Parts: sequence; structure tokens; C-alpha cells
Amino acid sequence: MVAGVLFISLVITLILNVPVGIAIGLSSLCAIFADGRLSSLYIVQQLVTSADSFPLMAIPLFILAGELMGAGGVSKRLLNVCNVFLGRFTGGLATVTVVLCMFFAAVSGSGPATVAAIGSMVIPTMLEKGYSKSFTLALIATAGSIGVVIPPSIPMVIYGVSTSVSISALFMAGFLPGILIGVSLIIISYIYCKKNGWKGDEKRYTIREKLLAIWDAKWALINPLIILGGIYAGIFTPTEAAAVAAVYAFICGAFIYREFDLKSIFGTIGNACNTTGTTMVIIGCATAFTRILTIEKIPDMITSGILNFTDNKILILILINILLLIVGCFMDTTPAMMVLAPILLPVALQFGVDPIHFGIIMVVNLAIGFITPPLGINLFVASRVGQSSLETVCSGIIKFIIVMIIDLLLITFIPVISTILPSLLL
Repeated sequence: MVAGVLFISLVITLILNVPVGIAIGLSSLCAIFADGRLSSLYIVQQLVTSADSFPLMAIPLFILAGELMGAGGVSKRLLNVCNVFLGRFTGGLATVTVVLCMFFAAVSGSGPATVAAIGSMVIPTMLEKGYSKSFTLALIATAGSIGVVIPPSIPMVIYGVSTSVSISALFMAGFLPGILIGVSLIIISYIYCKKNGWKGDEKRYTIREKLLAIWDAKWALINPLIILGGIYAGIFTPTEAAAVAAVYAFICGAFIYREFDLKSIFGTIGNACNTTGTTMVIIGCATAFTRILTIEKIPDMITSGILNFTDNKILILILINILLLIVGCFMDTTPAMMVLAPILLPVALQFGVDPIHFGIIMVVNLAIGFITPPLGINLFVASRVGQSSLETVCSGIIKFIIVMIIDLLLITFIPVISTILPSLLL
């Protein structure tokens, strides 16, 4: 009965368009009243204790780092380097966009932050060069989802905290899947651009101009090396790396590129605080939700139910992917990861799925959720940055969703893509 109250109240509140974090908290409160063993103060306790976590400190710091990099000139210089080397090929700006999103992903950890930072620079140029608005906005929304696959990744931090899996190992496991998604987006973009006759930049850059572009962007280019190199060399933890990323982004914007003034710094910090506040409320309520699930032994019941339904590993993984894709359409990445990881990981472990591999499967599934209506937060960010309607973005997104699902199947059924780097280097 408690499980029924928990999930029915969650569905009702989401249908009523209650904010996701509040919806999860209200459904948890309904379950507490139905159970009678817990006090209503349990929700408040979880809001406090869930935030009292050293690994979770990485989330607000990576959010701040992403905002500072977008506003401080780091993204602009990365764009210039990518354009100098790749801009003259067929669909060159599309390729530049994907590569730039992959670079930015290696320092921001956030999909929407990647879309906002890169889209504001790339969209006007692509439209000026003749690319259609639907293709441009859909590409940026999709490429931005790589931000949660290539490390550092906020959803990976949440998965690691929720399941006690090594965050450093998850970060290492995300490299090849992220590169696979990036390359597949470049290929489909090239084919589509060639079909529509969208050629690259006619200007050919000299070796001297290329070297000057690299030199101008040197501080931006070494940023991922500092952050990821420090993590894997054991110099600092992922949480400490987030602090280093934020400080480094501030130094670049304020003292090296000098693109910050007092007003822009406060505006950037305000945006980061707004995003962080929303995220931490969701995490607190989702923690209470998952604890109630555990108390009521709902993960055990779901595991038993699935095992009674079938013992075919391939079918189980397909069912889990379908479930995650559906959830991604209606729930944001953070609460979805907090709620579902403790439920689904025991099922995966029953069939011998590596917990690191399963974490990447969940992250990629929920990354696709960034570009699937009705929630699809990257779609909303792209439409806002591109000053266009949501329908325009959605009209060009189907082909990219198909490519992402193909990548998901490859990652799901070829575990070595996710596990080879952690097994070799950690």
C-alpha cells in the first residue's frame, strides 16, 4: 500500500506540473503518513543530511565553473581553435560545434550549461552561413548532452554517491562513450550537410594563423588537462577538482582574458546559485524518496518481479533501457538518477553487469532525456538561446535521437567500451 501511495502521488503531482523536487518531496510525505513508522520531520532531516556530503560538493562547484567559463572567454577561444582547424570542411561549423561541446564537457559536467555557453556563440554564425535553424538548434541541443557523458559529469557524481561506486572510475569510463557519441554526431551532421549543400568556411588558414589561435587559447586548452590529470594522478579528488575548475575559470576570465567586470561576475554567480539551489532541493527530496523505497523494500520487490518475469540478460537490459528512456522524457536527470539507481543496480548486478558499466548506461539514457520532449531541458535551453520556438528545435531532433539510441545500444551490449579504460588505468 505504501508503495502505491508513493508512486501514485508522485505521478499525480507531476501531472499537475508541480516542480520535480517538490513533487518528490510531497510523494515522500504522503508515503510517510501512509506508513506511520516515520515522522514528518524525516523529510527535513534528509534535506540537511543529503547536502552534508563531500562528493556532492562537486555539483555546485562544477555548475559555477561552467558558468564562469562561458562568461569569461574560455568557450570563445575554444571555438576559434576548432574553427581554424575544422571550419573549412563540408558541414565544418557543425563539426566545430560538436567538438567544442566535447571540449566544454570536459570542464563543465553539465548538459544545459554546455548548450547555453556554446549555443550563444555558435548559433548566430551557423545561421549566417546558411544552416537551417531547426538543424542548428537540434544539433546544439544534442551535442550539449555530451556534457554529462564526458567527464567530469554531475550525473556520474550523483550515481557514485547513490550506489557507492568510485566516481573516479566512472569518470574514466565515460571517455570512450562520450567520444563515440561525438563521432557519430559528426558523421550524421556531415551526411546531412552534404545533402543540403552546406559547405565549410572558404577561408584557408595558414600554419602561422593556426599556431596563433592555439597560443591565444592555450589557457583554455590546458584546463581539461589540469582537472582530469589532477584527478587521475591522485593530486586531488573529483570534488577538489571541481573547486580547482571554478578557481581556474575565474582566473582565466578575470586576469588572463579580462572579460569579467563586477556586474558580470555577480550575474554569473547568481545564475550558478539559482541552478545549484534547485538542484540541491531535488537531491534532498530524492534522498528521502530513495530511503523510503529502501525501508519499504521496494527495490527488492522490483528485482524479484523482474527476475520472475525473465532471466534473459539481453531482454532485461532492453527493458531497463526502455524504462530509462521513458523516465527521461518526464523527469530531470538528477532526481531520476537518485531514485532509479538504487532500484535498478541490484537488478543489473543479478545478471553480472559491472556497476561502472551500468552507471554509464544510466547516464547515456538520461542524456538522451535531455533532448526528448516533453521535459527535454536542452531543447528549451537551445530554443531560448536561439530565440526560436520549441517546435523549431523539435522538428530537427528526430535524426539525432535515432543516432543517440544506436550509440546507447552499442554501449549497452559492448561493455568493453565503458570498462576498458578503468580496468587498464585504475
